[in-house]
Amino acid sequence: MHARTEAVIRDLRARGIDSEVRDLDTGAHTAQEAADHLGVELGAIANSLVFSADDEPILIMTSGAHRVDTDHTARALGYTRIGRAKPEMVRAATGQIIGGVAPCGHPAPLTTYVDTALRGHPVIWAAGGTPDTMVPLTFDELLTVTEGREISVAPD
Repeated sequence: MHARTEAVIRDLRARGIDSEVRDLDTGAHTAQEAADHLGVELGAIANSLVFSADDEPILIMTSGAHRVDTDHTARALGYTRIGRAKPEMVRAATGQIIGGVAPCGHPAPLTTYVDTALRGHPVIWAAGGTPDTMVPLTFDELLTVTEGREISVAPD
């Protein structure tokens, strides 16, 4: 098992979550590929997106069926500007690579926001620290492990 996946499992267990990381036969490069592989709706995939918010990394866990409206989200959270983080910022903040960023297992706590649209799925799937691992969680478990704040990532 990869060290990044082991870190995810450690964080899950430390928060009392007994979910098992699932290895995919091949990496899932998109939320749709992950959904197809797992046999779930696209919206049940929790994309872990690192953004630069006023030059600081934040993690937004959003439904695979949604796009983050960065202008709306910046206003809602009180940031001047939110933009996609460069790969170097993603790696420094999470210890993981784009495509495998998990909601936890990071070297230090990361300010995290969780898309309320994920609440509509009894089980959601997030990356397990590598592009070929996924972990099932409930919405409440995702909030717990990330210490995240619920937000809407797009205007209603």
